[in-house]
Amino acid sequence: MNVADRIQTLRKAKGMSQEGLADRIGVSRQTVSKWESEQSLPDLEKIILLSECFEVTTDYLLKGIEPKPDAADEKPDARIFSATGTALNFIGLVVSIMVWIEEQSTVSVAIGLIFMAMGCMIAAIGQFVGECRKSALRWFLVVNVWFLALIPISCVFNCIQGILGGFSWMFMPVPYFGNSFVVFCLGWLAYLAVCICTDLILVKGKR
Repeated sequence: MNVADRIQTLRKAKGMSQEGLADRIGVSRQTVSKWESEQSLPDLEKIILLSECFEVTTDYLLKGIEPKPDAADEKPDARIFSATGTALNFIGLVVSIMVWIEEQSTVSVAIGLIFMAMGCMIAAIGQFVGECRKSALRWFLVVNVWFLALIPISCVFNCIQGILGGFSWMFMPVPYFGNSFVVFCLGWLAYLAVCICTDLILVKGKR
């Protein structure tokens, strides 16, 4: 586009008539018509007034050069938040299992869930303030379902297994080997099924 085209496009984008623009700039409607039909060009003073009226730079009016966005206006990449959240979720799971091995205490579950809550919160913040949010969310879920699902599924499995098997049980970050090896394997199969199905749904939804 040339200067005439840009003036006309910007005027229409503002919903202004040639007469309305002329009144704002302090010229006649015929002058605006001549600008838009390339019969004449506005002088420097009018270019400045036009740029203020249209809220664009004089460089854009004269050369079509878009202004570079200020660094302050640039949004962070949501994928950075997702990666940070993923790291926290992974650390939470590892620490939870290590604490369980050392202490054999349900505190291990609480520690893991606290880390994971922080990781999910950081990823959620990225969805509000970052760019590339859809891809960041999708791949965060694809990876993190493997971290986030293990503790809840293990706790539910251990509870049901303990009640039905008639033995004492505790909340722990991994499935507990109770009275039956088959039942123990079913706990892990339930975990794998949830994670694989979730990933298939998410990857398929991308297409």
